[in-house]
Amino acid sequence: MRAPQLVDAKAVAALANDRRIAESTARIPHPYRLPDAESWIAGVNAQPGEQTFLITLADGTVIGGCGLDLREGPNPEIGYWLGVRHWKKGYATEAVRALIDHAFEDLEHKALQSSVRVTNPNSRRVLEKCGFQWTGVGLCRIRALGSSVPVDRFRLERGIWSAIKSWGPMKRVA
Repeated sequence: MRAPQLVDAKAVAALANDRRIAESTARIPHPYRLPDAESWIAGVNAQPGEQTFLITLADGTVIGGCGLDLREGPNPEIGYWLGVRHWKKGYATEAVRALIDHAFEDLEHKALQSSVRVTNPNSRRVLEKCGFQWTGVGLCRIRALGSSVPVDRFRLERGIWSAIKSWGPMKRVA
């Protein structure tokens, strides 16, 4: 993961200009064009407490984005998205785990929150694999839809994360 740069705008626009991504995120419009990506990159990481990163492969290829946002209360909200061709390969889980570690180790947050559309079981599974616990259902405004949709809300406490980290890697039992 790394901070977005203006040279990434074309790659970001190509990935994010997919209705399936826009309809699963709160703030991504559809269609998503190069000027949208340029505007987003120019404005990220400008607010205190906001941290936005691009998710990249080892060779530097941009495959999505993630970040921490403090707009919705004292505990940061984690958000993430991947280009469709990168779904179901473990990249989202890897990125969210790195973001969680950063939030608790480097930024010393006490808890994190996130939400996913109730129609997005894959994203829900990412959060569950990372230790988030379901806290209830709410509504979230989806920019691309111009309306609100039901979402499952999740929370991860620092103590839970610490316990999970201390367990170490899981061993497979035959």
